[in-house]
This record gives sequence, C-alpha cells and structure tokens, in this order.
Amino acid sequence: MSNDAWLNKVNWSEDGLVPAIAQDAENGDILMVAWMNRDALKQTVQLGEAVYWSRSRKKLWHKGEESGHTQKVKEIRLDCDEDVVLLKIEQVGGIACHTGRRSCFFQRLDKGQWVAVDPVLKDPHEIYKK
Repeated sequence: MSNDAWLNKVNWSEDGLVPAIAQDAENGDILMVAWMNRDALKQTVQLGEAVYWSRSRKKLWHKGEESGHTQKVKEIRLDCDEDVVLLKIEQVGGIACHTGRRSCFFQRLDKGQWVAVDPVLKDPHEIYKK
C-alpha cells in the first residue's frame, strides 16, 4: 500500500474536489467551509496547517497566507460517505472570515431576512493591505 493510499479513500467529486469544514477544536464552532483537492489535503497533512483549493483563482490557497490567520490542524476526519472532510483547527488570530469576523457563518435568518449577528473583529482593509 502506498503512502498516499489514505487519499484514495476520499470520495472526490467529478472535478476532483471535496468540501472541507473548518471547526474550532476547542468549542466546536463551525468557522468556514472551503474546497480541497488531493494536493490541498496532502499539503494540509504535511504542513499541519489548512491548505484549500480556490475555485475562483484555480490554485492552492494556504489559509492565512495574506492575513496571517492560519489554521493549525489538530485533527482530520472523514464523514460516513467519505465525501466531506472535517478539520478540527486552532484559528490563529481568532478570525477565519475575510470579512474580519470570527466565523463565515455570521448571518442569521430572522423573519425572512439575513441579519449579520456577529461583530467585525478587524477591518478587512487592515487585514488585506493590497
């Protein structure tokens, strides 16, 4: 069995991707969902930090490469259908979302409208100085 045999167990989509959920290892909060290809998952294991596949940019993306908000991976799990990866992580800097919030899931449905219910912890213009 090759060293990469564990990668073959993942039920990759037709375009070679799998959704990846980033969950706070301490309190269980879901911080974000992204996509991984084979290389992203392999690099995540090698680095011990989350690496995703950017569908819009069509390239690997080391989470926090611009913002400094890396994700230290504590544990990786595969769901029962083997088509979703769960990363239990430590979110460096406490901000996972590009909007400057702790979690990407900051909008709650309230009486038929999406309402932002979590605060911006840091202005995105300060995070991404382009």
